[in-house]
Amino acid sequence: MNKTNIYQNRRMELAKQICAKTGGGIAILTTAPESARNRDSEFPYRHDSDFFYLTGFEEPGATLVLHIAGSSTNPTLESYLFCRPKDTEREIWDGIRLGPEAAPEVLGLEYAHSNLELDQKLSILLADQDAVYVRLSENAESDRRLRQWMKQVRQQARSGVNPPSEFHDLEALIHEMRLFKDAHELDIMRRAATISARAHIRAMQTCKPGLREYHLEAELLHEFRHSGAQSVAYNSIVAGGENACILHYRAGSTELRSGELCLIDAGCEFDSYASDITRTFPVNGRFSSPQRALYDITLAAQEAAIAATKPGNTFMQPHEAALKVLTQGLLDEKLLKLSELGSLDNAVETAAYRRFYMHRTSHWLGMDVHDVGSYREPLQLEKNTSAEKPWRLLKPGMALTIEPGLYIRPADDIDPSFWNIGIRIEDDAVVNDAGCELISRGVPVNPDEIEALMKQH
Repeated sequence: MNKTNIYQNRRMELAKQICAKTGGGIAILTTAPESARNRDSEFPYRHDSDFFYLTGFEEPGATLVLHIAGSSTNPTLESYLFCRPKDTEREIWDGIRLGPEAAPEVLGLEYAHSNLELDQKLSILLADQDAVYVRLSENAESDRRLRQWMKQVRQQARSGVNPPSEFHDLEALIHEMRLFKDAHELDIMRRAATISARAHIRAMQTCKPGLREYHLEAELLHEFRHSGAQSVAYNSIVAGGENACILHYRAGSTELRSGELCLIDAGCEFDSYASDITRTFPVNGRFSSPQRALYDITLAAQEAAIAATKPGNTFMQPHEAALKVLTQGLLDEKLLKLSELGSLDNAVETAAYRRFYMHRTSHWLGMDVHDVGSYREPLQLEKNTSAEKPWRLLKPGMALTIEPGLYIRPADDIDPSFWNIGIRIEDDAVVNDAGCELISRGVPVNPDEIEALMKQH
C-alpha cells in the first residue's frame, strides 16, 4: 500500500466514525502555526501530528475540511485541502510549495484551494450541516475563526440556509485511531528506535571523565542527523552526577566526573514518529557497588514491567509490577525502613517509594513522544456518577515506554554512598499477541554489557 492510500484510508475510517455518531457532518482540522524564535527568525517548523496523520502534508498554513455523509457502512467523503498558493518570490526565500493545483493528485484528495479562500469556501461548506467536528477550545484564534464562519452562515438565513447546531470534539476520534499503530507506523518507529540506540552507543563510547554534558549531547545529535532523522523527538537529557536526580534536566555544561553516573534520556524523530530511550552508565566505565545495587534493582523492575506488558493486562499493571520490585529493593538496601513500614504491601500502599520514584513507568509513544490516547477505557458512564473509568486494557498495536527509575538525593537518614545516584532505564515497547516487542534494545541494558562496551573505547 502506498502512502497516499494510507492517508485516504485513515480519512475514510474517521468518516465512518462520524457517520456512526451523527450521520455525517463537516470536520475541520488546521495544522500547527509557524512560531517566531526571535527577530526575523523562526523555530524549525513541525506540522501538527493529527493533521499529518490524516494528510501526510508537512507545510504550514494548511487546513483540512472533510465533508461527510451517508452511513457508517457506506460513507461518502469529500476531502478539501486549503494550502499556501504557489508564490515564486516566497519560494526563492523559503522553499518550494506544493500548491493547490498539485495537491489533489499528490495527496489523494478530491479538492484543494488556496488558503486565502478558506473563509469564503467554509461559509458554503458549513451551510445546512447539522454537525461540525473541530478541536474544541483549541486556542483563542481557532475559536475566533469558528465564530466568524458561523456568523457568515447565519447571515444566509434569509436565503433558507440553516447553520450547524451541534459541535463535537474531533480530537477524541482521531486520538483513538492514533493509539493503535499500523504496520506502516511500526516500521517507522522501529527505524527511529534503531537510530536512537546507535546514538546512545556513540555517547557511551565517547564518554570519559573531563568531558561535559553538552559533548555527549553533540554525539547524540550527530548520530541522529547522520542516520537520517529529521529532529530530536524532545529536548535531550544528558545529566551527570546529581543532575540525574532532576527528571527533566537539560544537557548543560556540567563536567562528567569519574565515580559518578551519567543518565541520558534521548530519542530522535524519524518521519514524524518519536523514539524515547534512557540509559544510565558510569562515567569511568565501571559501576561502584552502590551504583550497581540500585541499577540491578531498576533493571529488575523494568523486566517485571516488561513481563506485565501484554494483551489483557491494564495500562497500570506494568507500573504496579515495577513498583513492587523497586520498593522491595529500597527495603533491601535500607533506604526504606521495614521497621517503620511493617511490610512490602504497606510500603507500596502508602507510596513510601515516592521519595525515590515519583513518576509512572509508562506513557504512550507514537507521533508525539508523550503520545495521544486515553489511559482509561473510553466507556460511556451514567450521568451524575463519580465512578472512575477503569484503566485501559493493553491490546496489540499499542506502543508505550517502560521506564522505571530511582533517584536518591542527599538526606540525613540516607547512607552517603547512595547520595546523588539517579538511574532510569527506558525502552520502547509495542504490544503484540504474545506480549510485547522491545524495539529499542539495540543499545545494551545489562550492566556487564555496558561496562564491556565502554571498555572498548
